[in-house]
This record gives sequence, structure tokens and C-alpha cells, in this order.
Amino acid sequence: MTTTTRREASENLASTPDAGNTGNGWLGAALVVLGFGAALVALLGPLAFGVIDYHASQGAVDQITGGDVAGLFLVAPVSILAGVLVWRDHLGGPILGLGPAFYALYMYSQLALGGDILRYPGNSERFFPLYLGLFILAGAITIRAWTTIDPGRLPATRRSVDRTVGIFFLVVGFFLVFGLHLPGLIDAWAAEPTSTEYLADPVVFWLVKFMDLGLVVPGLVVVGLGVLRHRSWASKAKYAAVAWAALLGASVAGMAIVMQVTADPAATTVNTIAFSTFAAIGLALAGIVYQPLLRRGYAGSARHRLELE
Repeated sequence: MTTTTRREASENLASTPDAGNTGNGWLGAALVVLGFGAALVALLGPLAFGVIDYHASQGAVDQITGGDVAGLFLVAPVSILAGVLVWRDHLGGPILGLGPAFYALYMYSQLALGGDILRYPGNSERFFPLYLGLFILAGAITIRAWTTIDPGRLPATRRSVDRTVGIFFLVVGFFLVFGLHLPGLIDAWAAEPTSTEYLADPVVFWLVKFMDLGLVVPGLVVVGLGVLRHRSWASKAKYAAVAWAALLGASVAGMAIVMQVTADPAATTVNTIAFSTFAAIGLALAGIVYQPLLRRGYAGSARHRLELE
């Protein structure tokens, strides 16, 4: 690379918003803090030290335990990795960080609001500031990371991959509505409900139904259709949704497996197999989609690539 060309490239680089990514220092720190926060919640809960005693039935506590496994061994490391990548001006840092951020918004709102304090003993209300802090932090990360990402710099994925991702999102959305939530809603609307989950934890039941049917399913359907129709806005939404679906899918699969192992009355072999399958596919798709972003010419900042030339 000639001196003149290098000087011109440096001037162009300095004029772009990505130069040095200096405004994202706090984003990297926030993602690292979120990762350690996710690990802290998991370790303080029933999975490890049992410091947090949730106002919930044993079945719901088993689900929380399964979710904590994914939180400790998957969500926390991914969030910390995303923070480190942001600090290194890596193009994949902000968009990888959207997965843990969306996960935290979904999960910690449920942990903060889902307990039945009048029915079950516990002390989880004392940790409300922790959940609230992680929720606010995740919201700030989501806004900052989303506005930082330039869709034009994201690597294009193969049409076959996009088609698989789009179909996967639609299938999961369909299963959540008709295979998981609708039967429970029909039972809850009956004169005498019989569902173990509804009778044991009605607050958790309605909160999960509300969030899944009001946020998760519409989000999966919209992004899935956008990816299948090759909409420009779906380019970065695809990355965010794939990472979030992989993390949440692993968490839900962990819940189902723990319920199955502990012989929870609400556990079913069909749901355990379905959630485990969805989690495996989601993790595999996340690896395929993110591979071009995290390797080769997409690794490192624009300045780093310039220095290598």
C-alpha cells in the first residue's frame, strides 16, 4: 500500500463513524457487567448457593434452575465475549451483544415479577434492585448496540441459510402458539382448570403467556417473514433474533430437561424433545450465521484492517 493511498485511507477512516469506535467504550463495559450479572443471578439462585429463594412452586423453581444453567454457561460468556469484541472495535461485538441483552430483558422481568409472594415463602423480592438494574442495563445496551450497527457492513449470508432461518422462526412461532400456549389457555379459561402449571403458579403462567404471545411470537414471525422476503431491515434483525433465539432456546431446553429429571408433573417428553431440538437448531444456526461476521476480513476494526494492509 503506497504512502499516498495509506494517507487517503486514513483520512477516510477518520471521517467515518466507525473510526476507532471510541464512543463504544461504555457499551463494552456494560456487556461485561451484564455477563457477570447473569452469572451472579445464576449462582445466587437454586442452581448453586440458594441465596435467592423464589416465591414459586417447586416446579417453577426447577424451571428457574434449568434456566440458570444456560445463564451461567452460555449467556454470561457470550455477553462478556461481546463486550471484549466491542473494546477491540470488532464489527461483531455490538450485534453479538444484542442476544444477551434481549435475553436479560425477557428473563429478568419474569424473575422480578413472576413470584407469588402471598402464597409461597421466599426472599426474591429483596433482589428486585438486581433484576431492575440488569433490566435497565440490558435496555441501554439494546438501544446503543442497535444504533451502532451499520447494516451495509454486515456480511451477506447465503440464501439457503436465510431461508432456513426464516422457516425456523416461523415454525417456532407456530409451535409456541398452537403447541404450547393455546392448550394451556383453553384449560385456564375452563370452569375448572386442571393444568398443574396454572394451578401452582398462576402469576408466572399469565406473565409467560403475555410475553411470549405479545412479544416473542410476533417478533419471530415478523423477522422470519422479513428474512424470507429479503427485506433490507431484516439484515441486522436476523443477527439479533438468531442470537437471542439460541440463548433463550437453550434456557428453555434446560428448564424442560430439569423438569423431566425431577419428574415434575408438568413435564412432558414431547415438550422436552421439542425444546431440546429447537435449542440445538438455534445454536447451530447462530454458529452458521455468525461465522462470516466473526472471522476473516470482518474481524477487527477498520483501522486494524488498514494496518494489516
